[in-house]
Amino acid sequence: MSRNQKTELEVVSLLTEDDLYLFNEGSHFRLYEKLGAHPLSVSGLSGTYFAVWAPNARQVSVIGDFNGWNKESHLLHPRGQSGMWEGFVPEAGLGSLYKYHIVSSHNNYEVDKADPFAFRSEAPPKTASIIWDTKYAWGDQAWMRRRGEAVRYDVPISIYELHPGSWRRVPEEDNRPLSYRELAEQLPDYIHKMGFTHVEFLPLMAHPFTGSWGYQTTGYFAATSRYGTPQDLMYLIDRLHQNGIGVFLDWVPSHFPTDEHGLGFFDGTHLYEHDDPRKGFHPDWKSFVFNYGRAEVPSFLISSALFWLDKYHADGLRVDAVASMLYLDYSRQEGEWVPNKYGGRENLEAIAFLKRLDEATYLNYPGIQMIAEESTAWPAVSRPTSAGGLGFGLKWDMGWMHDTLLYMSRDPIYRKYHHYDMTFRMIYAFTENFILPLSHDEVVHGKGSLIGKMPGDDWQKFANLRLLLGYMYSQPGKKLLFMGAELAQWNEWCHDTSLDWHLLNYGRHAEIQRWVQALNSLYRSEPALYQFDCDPAGFEWIDVNNASQSIISYVRKGKSADDLLSIVCNFTPMTYFNYRVGVPRGGLWKNLLNSDAIEYGGSGQDNPMSLTASATPMHGRSYSLEITIPPLAVVIFKSREHE
Repeated sequence: MSRNQKTELEVVSLLTEDDLYLFNEGSHFRLYEKLGAHPLSVSGLSGTYFAVWAPNARQVSVIGDFNGWNKESHLLHPRGQSGMWEGFVPEAGLGSLYKYHIVSSHNNYEVDKADPFAFRSEAPPKTASIIWDTKYAWGDQAWMRRRGEAVRYDVPISIYELHPGSWRRVPEEDNRPLSYRELAEQLPDYIHKMGFTHVEFLPLMAHPFTGSWGYQTTGYFAATSRYGTPQDLMYLIDRLHQNGIGVFLDWVPSHFPTDEHGLGFFDGTHLYEHDDPRKGFHPDWKSFVFNYGRAEVPSFLISSALFWLDKYHADGLRVDAVASMLYLDYSRQEGEWVPNKYGGRENLEAIAFLKRLDEATYLNYPGIQMIAEESTAWPAVSRPTSAGGLGFGLKWDMGWMHDTLLYMSRDPIYRKYHHYDMTFRMIYAFTENFILPLSHDEVVHGKGSLIGKMPGDDWQKFANLRLLLGYMYSQPGKKLLFMGAELAQWNEWCHDTSLDWHLLNYGRHAEIQRWVQALNSLYRSEPALYQFDCDPAGFEWIDVNNASQSIISYVRKGKSADDLLSIVCNFTPMTYFNYRVGVPRGGLWKNLLNSDAIEYGGSGQDNPMSLTASATPMHGRSYSLEITIPPLAVVIFKSREHE
């Protein structure tokens, strides 16, 4: 190649003037199509086009295995005053390792950085980016055409939360985790068997520290290579979709790690993060906080969100740690935070970013759901931005999770003094579109497993766990259960080991798994349990005040008059015989489900298959049933008046 040819190739660009303008004003949401490393052919010569944003760099070069990591051999060229550096490298091709060597205009700081827009990166502890593409022949067209039907508020959504590195492991091969391809062969059948509608993966984006579970992200466009290639992950999602299972991905725009090869201090300045540590450093996670007020940062983050919806066919994103974004004083003491321009604690830039994020995702992919993990009482998180909300579709009910687990951990003899913990959520239950989560956060860091939280002897622990799960599935709100709970796993979750699948060899654990299957089946088959999950029209208390016996009873209703359920929960180990409970109508009521049934590990205290409501007033209603309420159990009855 002549020198003239080389010069001509070096100035090849995928970036138009419009791209540069939209990026610098914060409105370019498809940056992954232009920035990063893109293999292409120019004048018959194959190579790779590189583009990176480093406005405070004095020099940027591409280093890699194709040039012996020589920082002088392939210099990129600045694109006017846009802050972009770009160039075409004929020697670089698909699969090549690379980084950017950046010499800052500030104090001659030099650093080797991974590509923020790389589609693939090396598996840790290695940190180089890998030239890759996102080509894949999808087979999920049928799912994609109808997937919006699976995330409506009036359909069942039951989510299995999963950490791919510890769901199953291969003990014969040094206890390695399953690959994406191996998960694709096992996971869809298991989800079908258990009856969940969706899987939610803990973050699958590239992250250097395995112990962060993915929540310390460095690669916002790269799937972690721990389990295979990007196409392997696409295959896993494809297989789930072809089996009618939706896929949500955890996504972390709230903070990022300080690892030298990552986004922090990218061009010798605080490019992606705030320069003031009172805004730009998170005290809990020892990580950097994005500068949402810098126009290019929302372009970067929203491009990342759209990328996973676009290239990986994700059915939605669960946005992590939203509360930490909303409040300037989150986890900070007096004097450690900077008020906004009005003197308040609200992060105005983050609020604006979240609204733009939700607007952009729903506009471009209307069949998805955006889910907020938001732990405070911030108003209208799951309401449209046009109505003053943040624009999310669903929100985790963290208050319900905390109150319920605290109550369930108490010895039943004391529960009557804390009855309000189990009834309080109905005061606010329909102010948001809630998911009821029993998530990974509740079974780590010394908190113990779900069954480990339950009081009493082993029989009572299992009964309490069945009661907890039955209570969750019968309450208004979509459902989320972290892996291992369906096994009644004794051990606290550990990301370095497999779930304790061997427990299914023991009756009580297999019975809990059978109970979760039954709950998912009932939830999906009874419209009264899902059609009004996010609407007060579907819920009525029967008796909210029976603290002395620790009994809670309520009605769930569907859109049809035929869909009417009465649910009774007994949070004590006492059996209540001849207990009269008010019901909305007379006639026959079917004994639909009982957590104390022998097949689920219970004592077998039960009611007839059908009961007749008598015209005996009770609980302010004209009719009532006389029932047996088993110990530490939930019983569910369905009206058969119109059958």
